[in-house]
Amino acid sequence: MPAKQRYMLIDGNALIHRGYHAIPVLNTKAGEQVNAVYGFTSILLKAIKDIKPTHIACTFDLAGPTFRHKAFDAYKAHRVKADQELYNQIPRVKEVVKTLNIPIYEKEGYEADDLLGTLAKKLYEKTPLAEIIIATGDLDTLQLVNHVIKVYTLRKGITDTAIYDAKAVRERYGLSPHQLIDYRGLKGDPSDNIPGVKGIGEKGASDLIKEFKTLDGL
Repeated sequence: MPAKQRYMLIDGNALIHRGYHAIPVLNTKAGEQVNAVYGFTSILLKAIKDIKPTHIACTFDLAGPTFRHKAFDAYKAHRVKADQELYNQIPRVKEVVKTLNIPIYEKEGYEADDLLGTLAKKLYEKTPLAEIIIATGDLDTLQLVNHVIKVYTLRKGITDTAIYDAKAVRERYGLSPHQLIDYRGLKGDPSDNIPGVKGIGEKGASDLIKEFKTLDGL
């Protein structure tokens, strides 16, 4: 009987940011800064060792606005732009990914996690018996979790990791993964500068979704 297929989908930008901030400045002999490259590669190799995937793909953001910026002018407007030293290392990270023969997916107008969601959904529809594990530092992807899709994420630094299945999501939020969309709609998402309902915080949003199940129900 063939081994079960296990797909690992990598959120390239999330892991680059984590690596850059977790590793002190490192330079090559030529003076090129590579701490993000080193951090990303360390996370990637650990994830491969932990997950043991049969298939891997990596997604990246492209420069420029996304469909969210067009829908909401203030999307991420409060964010301070990352250091140029981080952006300078992205081409090197892509070299690492290509050298490992991992295909890269990126699309103008979309973020890396949009592509993760699309890939996960298409793989689930095509191979419903396979395992699909998303490697990221962004917990927004927890809304994708089901009996097949899981999220491998970093809790602290680049070595403290956790895998979220549906049970782990319920233990953390008291909600099913598919309810997290409505939960975030109520409480908002300060990291992306998305306002929620005035006066509703995390606990209030969680309690309301538990009681009414959905925003439509509420």
